[in-house]
Amino acid sequence: MELKTARLTLLIDPAKKAAFEQLCAQQDLTPSQVVRQLIRDYLTQHGVSFTPSGARPPAPEARSKRRAVPAVKPRPPR
Repeated sequence: MELKTARLTLLIDPAKKAAFEQLCAQQDLTPSQVVRQLIRDYLTQHGVSFTPSGARPPAPEARSKRRAVPAVKPRPPR
């Protein structure tokens, strides 16, 4: 989740805006949530990588402490 936000202002046909807001409300989502998801999907679709503002990569020691868990073979029946 992003920790910082920036405003994006756009012009849209009033009828489309009303239909969009109604659909968002039916899905229990805010228009902002849907637009943010659309933007993330669009960037991903076009191969654009990004790091959300405020996101921190895992600490180096956290990565090195991870161990592979060996697969457990089931015992044959007796």
